[in-house]
Amino acid sequence: MTFSTLARARTMLPGRADYAGVRSGWRKDVVAGVTVGVVALPLALAFGVTSGLGASAGLITAIIAGVVAAVFGGSNVQVSGPTGAMTVVLVPIVARFGVEAVFLVGVLAGVVILAAGIAGFGRYLAFVPWPVIEGFTLGIAAIIFLQQVPTALGVARPDGENTALVAARALGDALGGGGSLTAIAVVAVVATVMLVAPLIHRGLPASLLAVAAATVVVGVGNLDVATIGALPDTLPMPQLPEFSTRLVSDLSGAVFAVAALGALESLLSARVADGMAGLGRHDPNRELVGQGLANIASPLFGGMPATGAIARTAVNVKAGAHTRLSAIVHAVLLLGVVWLGSGVVADIPLAALAGVLLVTAVRMIEVHNVRAILRATRSDAAVLIITAVVTVAFDLILAVEIGMAAAAVLALRHLALTSVPVAEPLPLMDAATADRLHHQHIVTYRLDGALFFGAVQRFFRELTAVDDVQVVILRLPDLRILDASGAQALGEVIEELERRGITVLLKGPRSHHLHILREVGAIDRLAHSHHVFTSLDDAIAHAQEHVQRRIGAVETGPGPTGHPSISTRD
Repeated sequence: MTFSTLARARTMLPGRADYAGVRSGWRKDVVAGVTVGVVALPLALAFGVTSGLGASAGLITAIIAGVVAAVFGGSNVQVSGPTGAMTVVLVPIVARFGVEAVFLVGVLAGVVILAAGIAGFGRYLAFVPWPVIEGFTLGIAAIIFLQQVPTALGVARPDGENTALVAARALGDALGGGGSLTAIAVVAVVATVMLVAPLIHRGLPASLLAVAAATVVVGVGNLDVATIGALPDTLPMPQLPEFSTRLVSDLSGAVFAVAALGALESLLSARVADGMAGLGRHDPNRELVGQGLANIASPLFGGMPATGAIARTAVNVKAGAHTRLSAIVHAVLLLGVVWLGSGVVADIPLAALAGVLLVTAVRMIEVHNVRAILRATRSDAAVLIITAVVTVAFDLILAVEIGMAAAAVLALRHLALTSVPVAEPLPLMDAATADRLHHQHIVTYRLDGALFFGAVQRFFRELTAVDDVQVVILRLPDLRILDASGAQALGEVIEELERRGITVLLKGPRSHHLHILREVGAIDRLAHSHHVFTSLDDAIAHAQEHVQRRIGAVETGPGPTGHPSISTRD
């Protein structure tokens, strides 16, 4: 192992620098941790229930993953745990393979995320376009909302894997008389409290107050609604999930989906936290290492896969967190709930948790961001809509893949449309000189931007359309991008013009572009290897000389072959 590898590994391990400032600001971190714990409790329970693993799984995840990611992660203020996006991926896994399969998927996904962090893949998040991120978030919000429809209406969850179809069937069952007015009323109470509480005081834990109010109403009224039920009063002992080669093969797609989502959402959350906290940038590779370890640990205790949670991280920052101590305190508070408050939590109505997630899903949508993208360009709007629709209709990972592909194709199309040869007057000349050169049938083109596979046909069409010209000077210094396809197209342009008796001169290609042009044989298609110039003045002088020789050859009449005697000395 090299010294650089050891040094890099060292940067991914916890150190004293992670807690710099704790001594002077620990009170703020403790207050922030308690605040986040209060907010996280109903969400952890709700996400556990929604995933199909149960409320206890959500609570365990928030505790185990919250501590491990806080200690080993790359962000000082990130709060990790169960998230709505992850439940969207887990629901079909539970339906297809069963609850036990989720634990194996979580461990294997953790290994993948850990390996990605060690390999340094964290830096590639910068290549995910904003419209893809917003479309992804919009689609997730829609799915979380739709997932709660059966519980909110008080009907049994219909069979099916597509969330939208399941929600539609649940609505049909409710309209057919199978719904519960009590469940709907509980949801209404929760939504009302969550909307009104911030108007009274922004610091109130709206979701916790809403769940508490609904639980009291149900208990006092002795209403018949489903509740969470008994929870363990201690953390279970860790144990390895069932493992077999065949099962791993069957779950490989699910493992990739969970790992990709865990890495993407965690890094997005950490990036958002950077801007909010103003405490410096997070280490994306170390964040992946921390999330990988958290996802390995959580399933061993019966928890679900976890990610960095944007909403809880935002609460943590706004509450004054400065170090990762706050995330650790949040996990300890939830552990206290397991030890001391499991009996109270058991009486929480499931409809109350559904109401929390319905409001949370609506609040996930940043309307101003969506509006800005839709109004920016048609390409950006298309990427956002495609990503959101595919997220709802199919799955999250496919949505990101298609969104990225659509963004890349549209970006290349835009680049191709702007990458055209520009005819321009010859510089540093008075009008009389320029007019004389025009009559001498000498033209110059400036190649800007990019000449790559996406711009090849447009480039070829533009340049080979020149007429009544004897010499074309192609100016290449401003060409930024040139690939093999573009170099080949340039060679074809040269060949076509030379075949029509038009001499091509190249001015100022960059050294690495000249290398590509030589390798694909474009330079060999020039009439002479000396037709590559570093100075525009030299190119113009050579073009004039070439035209004069051609005029002289025409005036002296045909040579021995019956054609004008044109010198090829140049």
